[in-house]
Amino acid sequence: MRIFVTGATGFIGSRVVSTLLARGHQVTGLVRSEEAARQLTDKGATAQRGTLEDPQAWVAGIEHCDAVIHTAFDHDFSRFVENCEKDRRVIRAIGSVLQGSQRPLLITSGTGMGDNGDGQPALEKYFNPAHPNPRVASELEGNQLLDSGIDVRVVRLPQVHNTERQGLISYYIPLAREKGVAAYIGEGENAWCAAHVDDVAELYVKVLEQGKRGERYHAVAEESITSRLIAETVATGLGIPAVSLKPEQAAEHFGWFAAFATIDLRASGEWTRQQLGWQPQGPGLIADLSKMDYSAQS
Repeated sequence: MRIFVTGATGFIGSRVVSTLLARGHQVTGLVRSEEAARQLTDKGATAQRGTLEDPQAWVAGIEHCDAVIHTAFDHDFSRFVENCEKDRRVIRAIGSVLQGSQRPLLITSGTGMGDNGDGQPALEKYFNPAHPNPRVASELEGNQLLDSGIDVRVVRLPQVHNTERQGLISYYIPLAREKGVAAYIGEGENAWCAAHVDDVAELYVKVLEQGKRGERYHAVAEESITSRLIAETVATGLGIPAVSLKPEQAAEHFGWFAAFATIDLRASGEWTRQQLGWQPQGPGLIADLSKMDYSAQS
């Protein structure tokens, strides 16, 4: 198949491209710079220059592809709401090219979209269109495209990690270094789910090859890792204390990150594994946090 991949040299997208090429697929990847284009062509893929800010300038490149995997996202979380709306516009633009065809579009969301508020792990079968997380915009736009007849499939991400990056925790680490403490709220029982980046890339390709129209899939290898355990592991790596804060201290201590530090992001990936035969093999989040070079993060 000829696959168009956005974010083709990004943390996740670059691994998706490598996995697709290893499976014998042809890949065209969206890149922002000449250097990124060279990285892509060196792998054996084709580069399409463009930005998320102006999707109309590059979506025509999708016309000759058999499917689209949309992994690109602007990870400036200080502008999270704006960037989620930008993602909605990109999805809409991609959909305009796929209208009237059976070509799949894989979009990316977060596992939190599967949380129904009952205190249990988020599930693939659930979607709350009124979810307060701005990332809901991506799935709302995906639903619009589904209603118009497009084959949309959703990959929901947890904290995606290796020894260099760990999702939202990559923003937590420099904050802990700056503050001199690795903080958690209360008893630190709120927990996050996670998966190794190579396993996540494998899942995207499985969703492409085996997934079904309208389904949501959770890239969850570990369902529940407490914020206290994360904080204690980071504290050890940085050589600083791990401390508990009261909920009312969160905003002052964490700033924009407070909204993430205080929520529970447990999620299940059991249904996904059953449906696609996805078997995560990579190291766990705590193992990667324990092995990373914290001096390189300064």
